[in-house]
Amino acid sequence: MVRSSSRAGPLVTTEWLAQHLGDPGVRVFDCTLVTRPAPDGSDLISESGAPAYAAGHVPGAAHLDIQALSDPGQPFRYALPSPDRFAAAAGAAGIGEGVRPVLYCRNHQLWAARIWMTLRHYGFEDALVLDGGWAKWTAEGRPADTTPHAHPPARFEPRPRPGIFVGRDEVAAAIGDPGAVLVNALSPEQHAGRGGVHYGRAGRIPGSVNLPARTLTDPETHAYLPPERLRALADAAGIADGSRVIAYCGGGVAASSDALALRLIGREAAVYARSLQEWARDPALPLVRD
Repeated sequence: MVRSSSRAGPLVTTEWLAQHLGDPGVRVFDCTLVTRPAPDGSDLISESGAPAYAAGHVPGAAHLDIQALSDPGQPFRYALPSPDRFAAAAGAAGIGEGVRPVLYCRNHQLWAARIWMTLRHYGFEDALVLDGGWAKWTAEGRPADTTPHAHPPARFEPRPRPGIFVGRDEVAAAIGDPGAVLVNALSPEQHAGRGGVHYGRAGRIPGSVNLPARTLTDPETHAYLPPERLRALADAAGIADGSRVIAYCGGGVAASSDALALRLIGREAAVYARSLQEWARDPALPLVRD
């Protein structure tokens, strides 16, 4: 596996990408999606990142929208499709056998992390995430392009893996389990139930701890923090080595960045794919507030 440093995980540096942009098999994807709160604060509205991509992207990058890899027939955003549907969409985008995708976005790697997790769910382990994404790339004065690009189709063979994403039954079973840790990747205000988007009901899943995804990356470069700082944040949140970790957020996006960051320090985490967009809308499922 190509790595940018000695720490485990899928990250590559901007330096590495600049040196490998022309390599056969290396395909770059701008995964940016734009979200904004609904007027009543009950949900997020998703908008395509295509305009931002058109304004400038890494040379040779194609735009990859998580919504194109999801099942629009389900009532939840970014819903996992059938293996065959995902394979068709990923292959059409140019991801498959013999391809090393490099994923980046403009939002602290949230969308790149979610697509990375989704690819892993369908058995594809060769995807890389550009550490720092567009923010770091442009801050370093590296070249940008405005020419639209599409990668040639590839053959994607789906091999779904259990345990990458989980459902509400696994989350419910983890409540009160001393060997499990539920991790809320949303802001401290949302965790406390005091502010921000609330997905229908404010609050957190009982017993969950808070590891906000936005605290795991540098606010300027958007690169993930050094391992020692990530480890300190995880320890302070109560995420111990050896725990069974399930991360959640609003729609499984920020939680995917938590899972990626935890993997960088050798701690695996599953993601509750539907997260609070499902949990908060079911009055039978408990939420607590400060």
